[in-house]
Parts: sequence; C-alpha cells; structure tokens
Amino acid sequence: MGTGARFWWARRSLRHRLTAAAALVIAAGLTSAAVLLVVWLHVSLIHGLDTTALQRAEVVAADANAAQAGTEIPATDHGDVAVQIVDRDGTVIASSGNLRGRPRAFSFPASRSSTPHAHTVHDIPVGENGAWRAVGVPAGSAGHPLTVYVAVPTEGIDQGLARLTAGLAAGTPAVVALLTAVVWQLTGHALRPVEAMRAQTAEITTSDLSRRLDVPPTADALARLARTLNDLLARLDTATRRQRRFIADAAHELRSPLSSLHTRLDVSARHARSPEAQALAASLLRDSERLIRLVDDLLQLARLDDQPRIRTRPVDLDEIVFTEVREARRRTPHPIDQHAVGAARVQGDADALARVVRNLLDNAVRYARSRVTVSLHTEDGIARLVVADDGPGIPEADRERVFERFTRLDEARSRDTGGSGLGLAIVYEVVTAHHGRALIEGNHLGARLVVLLPAQEP
Repeated sequence: MGTGARFWWARRSLRHRLTAAAALVIAAGLTSAAVLLVVWLHVSLIHGLDTTALQRAEVVAADANAAQAGTEIPATDHGDVAVQIVDRDGTVIASSGNLRGRPRAFSFPASRSSTPHAHTVHDIPVGENGAWRAVGVPAGSAGHPLTVYVAVPTEGIDQGLARLTAGLAAGTPAVVALLTAVVWQLTGHALRPVEAMRAQTAEITTSDLSRRLDVPPTADALARLARTLNDLLARLDTATRRQRRFIADAAHELRSPLSSLHTRLDVSARHARSPEAQALAASLLRDSERLIRLVDDLLQLARLDDQPRIRTRPVDLDEIVFTEVREARRRTPHPIDQHAVGAARVQGDADALARVVRNLLDNAVRYARSRVTVSLHTEDGIARLVVADDGPGIPEADRERVFERFTRLDEARSRDTGGSGLGLAIVYEVVTAHHGRALIEGNHLGARLVVLLPAQEP
C-alpha cells in the first residue's frame, strides 16, 4: 500500500474501515468457499462416474469370461455409455451400439490392480466428442486375453458445474453486498454509544465542567471508557474550580489595598510640593488605575467562568448604548457618533451587557485617531451592535486572537495604551453566555467590532 493509499485509508472513519475490512474478509471467505464447493463437487461427481464405469466394465468382463459377449454389447440405463472389447492384437471384437463399426477408441492398457485407475479421454466418436471417463479391465482367458473398455461421458457433470459456477459468480457479489450492509448497520449500532459520548463531550466547555457522560448500561469497554472520562472530568472540574476560586479571592483581596493606594496617591499628587514629586505621584496614580482595572477584569472573568449561565430578563440594548456613550464622552476628546443607534431589545443581563458596550467603547476610544462610530439595529431576529474607530486597525490574521485573554498584537494596536488585555476577552465571554457572537469585520480604516445577539420581539 502506497503512501497516498495509506493516507486515504487513515482518513476514513472507523465505521468505514471496519465495514471495508469485513467486506474484504466476507468476499474472500465466500469466494474461497464457492471455489472449494465447485472443486469438491467436481471430484465427487467424477468419482461417481468412475465407479459407474468400473461397475459396467466388470459386468461386461464377466460376460466375456463366460463367453456370453457377442459382437454388440446391449445398452444399459446409464445413457451413452461407450463399450469396446479388444483382443491382444488391438482388434475390436465387440462394442456397444454407439460404437458399432468404429475402430479402437481407447489406447491405454488395462489396469491389473484391484481398483483400476480411470482416464479422461477425448475424441470418442459419440455425440459431440466431449470428455469421457474411461476404465480398462482385463478379461478372457490366458490363451485369449481381452481388454474391456467402458467410458462414461462427463457432459452432464460439466454442464451442471457450469450452471453452478455461473450461479455462484452471480450470487456471491449479491451476498457480499447484503452482508456488507448488515455489517455497516451492526457497526453503526455498536459505535452509536461512542458517537453519543463524543457529542456529549463536545458540549462540555471549560465554563461548565460539572456535566458528565452517560455511562452505557453494559459491562464492556465503552462503559469503562465512559466512567474513566467522567473521573477525568471530575478531576478537571475540581482543579478548575480551585483555580477560579484562587483568582477570584486574589482579585477580591487586592481591591481594597489597591483602592487605598490609589486614594493616597491621588492625595499625594494633589499636595505635592515639588514638580518632580507631583510628576512621580501622577505616574504612580496612572499605574494604580491600570492595576485596579486589571483586578476588576480578572474578577469579572472569574465570575463569568464560575457562573456561565447568567440571569436574563428583557433589556433595551439601545438605552445601555446611550448611557455608555455618554460616559465614554467624558473620557475622550474624540467625538462619538451614535446617530445610527436604533431600538433593540434583547434577553440578557443588563450589567453584563453594559460591561460589553463599555469595553467596546474603551477599546475604540483608546485607538481612535479622530472619531468613533456606534450603530445598532435589528434584522432577521438579530440585534447587531457595531463599534468602529479610525485607528490603526486589526490585521485579519489576528482577528480571532484578539478575543483571547492577555493578547498583545505586534501591530500599532499593541502599544501601551493602558489596557489590561482582558477587555475583549470579557466581551467574548459575556456575548457567548448570551448565545451570541463577537467578531471583527473588515474596515476601510481602523477596526470594526461587531456583536450579534438574539433579539426579542418588541
């Protein structure tokens, strides 16, 4: 098997490979059985012909020994049996009616053993000159030895075996196809628990490791595999919960000292006596603000990871957008265009959705050169929120990666602008928990972040 064939075979499903292997084995087995059947029948039937010819030859030889054989040997019930009695000179002294007047048709010598060996002969001038099974036995006296030849045609056997062979040649592929279909169904039934386990495993996410696989009610390898995977999920769930609890506890414990530090730095910046001290306090104040935002984002992600199923209620997304745009205008000198914001109602958590809009606006404001544009509308049951800026944009190769946690791009948008690297990750997690999608579309200038959420009828 070549490399290409092995690669093709390896890419087939387990069900296809098992069925193909079973089909090959079935085809080989049935073909071998058919060949053995034909060979066995041929040998058996030929042996029957040999026995018939020998018995007839012994009868004729007994008549010849009793000097009862005439020039023509009477016919028997065995069909076109050819009989000749030949003397030592090869002269035909008697024959069956179908060989009357014919020259000697047999050239092999008589067998002197107790079980004469039969010969396959041709060119006997009877019928269509087909194959015959012939035996020769000695007869007569010592002074006048004779040889009795009896031949039985194999035409009937040959025709019967030909019909049987044709039937097997036509029927074997049909039987192979039928058995292959049965194997296909059986393997599908046998692998159905595996497919069910695969589907259940695919539905388990890192946000919810409490789910378990259904254990088949059997005591086989599949049941043991399901129990082993459930044990693995339990260990992963325990480790993940411990990690999330640590992050949440650490973030919660850091908030108080960071808030206190921020307050003291703010006071120090306001009452600094020298320009150097005032600049240092202002720099430290900015760093503390970044630390506070980072801790808040970590705490938010920990909560999302720990409680992926959030409480929902009808929410007017357009009101959230207007509120967050007003707050964002206080943090940036760039204009924020909201004229394309229309009414949209969704089912969700108002605080979490407000965090989504806030993070999108913070991201756009952080990288915009001159303006930010916000649009919202509902189409075909989907609320489409778009926040675009005219900044350096996001390369197409990185548009999936920006939603990962602590992602830093190599382009202009990776410059140190005060972000924690978790804003878009929070957007992605919240939108996913609301059964929506967050994506980045191509934009002529800058970045265009899009959030799609299932809309609710007004």
